[in-house]
Amino acid sequence: MRANQRIAELAGLRGVHAAFQWLHLQEQRLLAWQMEMLRIPAPPYKEEQRAAWVRDRFVELGLEQVHIDAEGNVLGELPGKVRNGPITMLSAHLDTIFPDEMLPEPRLEEGRVYAPGAADNVAGLTGLLAVVAAMNAAQLIPGHTILFVANVGEEAEGNLRGMRHLFFRSEYAGRIRSTICLEGAGTENVVVGAIGSRRLQATVTGPGGHSWTEAGTPNPIVVLSKAIAAMERIKLPRQPRTTWNIGRIEGGMSVTSVPERASCLIDLRSVDMDQLISLEVQVHRALEDAVLEANDDAGDRRLSLQVTTIGDRPAGALSKEAALLETIHAVDRHLRLRTELRIGSTDANVPLALGREAIAVGAGGVAGGIHTHGEWFDPAGRELALRRVLLILLDAAR
Repeated sequence: MRANQRIAELAGLRGVHAAFQWLHLQEQRLLAWQMEMLRIPAPPYKEEQRAAWVRDRFVELGLEQVHIDAEGNVLGELPGKVRNGPITMLSAHLDTIFPDEMLPEPRLEEGRVYAPGAADNVAGLTGLLAVVAAMNAAQLIPGHTILFVANVGEEAEGNLRGMRHLFFRSEYAGRIRSTICLEGAGTENVVVGAIGSRRLQATVTGPGGHSWTEAGTPNPIVVLSKAIAAMERIKLPRQPRTTWNIGRIEGGMSVTSVPERASCLIDLRSVDMDQLISLEVQVHRALEDAVLEANDDAGDRRLSLQVTTIGDRPAGALSKEAALLETIHAVDRHLRLRTELRIGSTDANVPLALGREAIAVGAGGVAGGIHTHGEWFDPAGRELALRRVLLILLDAAR
């Protein structure tokens, strides 16, 4: 059966209409969930409180096999007609970039939620719970089992640890056939390409000394600056898009001291893993050459270099022939939406890099100020986006 016909028949089912009706009537409940979660801090590696709250909601909403796994992910199953076959996963990440002490009381003004993390990714988590609740209320039984996941470690130093656990070490690793990640706001967007990244911390250390009496001692700040200047001369390809950035540089104690240490944080990105590896090699070479040059006449007052990988996200892309992509186009035609294909750095990176079918989509509404203290979320249009998610999910789990 062609995708357009499948979606039309699916959308016409009585149970699907009942789920749509639940979504239409329950926006106040969704807002209440959203406000509750925003009061629970969840920076990377400290998601436990929010995880426990979501676990309790999974139990209340009737999911089976609800538990928190060894990595901290919250999981619950909605059994399908076929229980031991492949699994479709719907996920949203628990963590936010904001540390505990930077979590003000969320406020609701004229229907708009103001709070750090309101969109990224409490909107995604709210959408996850809404789909569970709507399917439960309508007593929908999918073709095969759906795994609902609130995962840890999507942001920054979290390094996708929740998804890595699910796809490499969990009991579900070999059974997940397709993955839909709910990421922030939006109705028509769909991430089908994964931007790979390497995040490095480069540190140059030396003996240091007094700026007058130890003049001539190799200076870690100067050497690191020369290395950065050499990186600026690296020729990057226009296609596939590849970038690098120095996000922070620090070192030294005073204007009268030759510093003992200088370090910087380097972000490398590409949609192509070969280009990413090539760029990383060139960055290492620029750092090593700068230190070697400084040590040529340094005698016993030599510098040393340490480069540590602090982040590693794989690249990948959804095949143009993927069944999941066909489903998305059919659903969007049915709902009269314009499909906006994008690339991004999301939880979908892990399955896409493994060649699995995976996407990331918005959970509805509009948002602004992402990753700032002024972040806001407006739920206008959320119902339509969640209908979209529900249809994609049910067809993927056919």
